[in-house]
Amino acid sequence: MTTAIANTSPLSRPAPIADHPVVSRDQWLAERLKLLAREKELTRLGDPIARERRALPWVRMDKNYVFDTQEGPRTLAELFDGRRQLLMQHFMLAPGWEQGCKSCSYMADHTDATRMHLAARDVAFVAVSRAPLAEIERFRTRMGWQFRWVSSGGTDFNRDFAVTFTPDELASGTARYNYGGMIPGEEMPGVSAFCRNDAGEVFHTYSAYGRGVEVMMNTYRLLDLTPKGRDEDGRGMAWVRHHDRYETAPAARSCCAG
Repeated sequence: MTTAIANTSPLSRPAPIADHPVVSRDQWLAERLKLLAREKELTRLGDPIARERRALPWVRMDKNYVFDTQEGPRTLAELFDGRRQLLMQHFMLAPGWEQGCKSCSYMADHTDATRMHLAARDVAFVAVSRAPLAEIERFRTRMGWQFRWVSSGGTDFNRDFAVTFTPDELASGTARYNYGGMIPGEEMPGVSAFCRNDAGEVFHTYSAYGRGVEVMMNTYRLLDLTPKGRDEDGRGMAWVRHHDRYETAPAARSCCAG
């Protein structure tokens, strides 16, 4: 796998460190304790929201989706690999694309290290895209990822989960993403959760779209701790590259190349 080096393109060039107040250690500690109180408020707020998320009613998955996998055709229930919970990344890679979306790739870069820990809590993980399996595998090999990635091509799965939209929908302005809150492109990202009961029935329990997919982006959580933060200056994820493209050459063209 290619070793990543610093990207110096205009979109990714870091902004200079601005002048900032400098105080004594005691003054800093007083300000830090004020912020700590606010951070604790945020942490405590997250607990009841997580309980509300788990308390959402479920939807039985009655449609018989069959995915193309390295092991052959598999139903949604078979993607659980014997576990009772499944997390899924809706990965933006459509048929014929040279490479996957760089922002979805940024999400996926955080996945492999979590899989053993998810498995210990009865959770399987899978990424799903519309591209044919051969195109998925070509890109997955290039990126060096080990997580399971399957094709939903030939099924209504992406459409049913509102992450793929038709040209007519886009042209007419009728396409809506993130529960109607955003106007999408042809392919969009998402994260979904499913549960399988002892009878083998599968239920859809949760999906997040838009900025909700940041749940997979631990790099953002770390950047938020730094003095410059995400340092995006209103450009969003334009700085992100595929991890083997952090170099002076421009990123290869894809659906969302910056």
